[in-house]
Amino acid sequence: MTASRILVTLTLLAALATVTACGRKSGLDTPYEAAVQARKDAEKAKQPVPPEPEKPVEDKKFILDPLL
Repeated sequence: MTASRILVTLTLLAALATVTACGRKSGLDTPYEAAVQARKDAEKAKQPVPPEPEKPVEDKKFILDPLL
């Protein structure tokens, strides 16, 4: 019984390690960049194009920004 539990545990750990390695390795997309990419993808696929995204407003400086 102990050997079977160890085998099941090791199998689950291997499956977990495999699943956690999936995904895209890059920086995060801003909502604006994602909307622009969605438009490009829709144009390539000849599907209805979503509305043009609005450019984001520049961030204002905050007094505590240098601390972060």
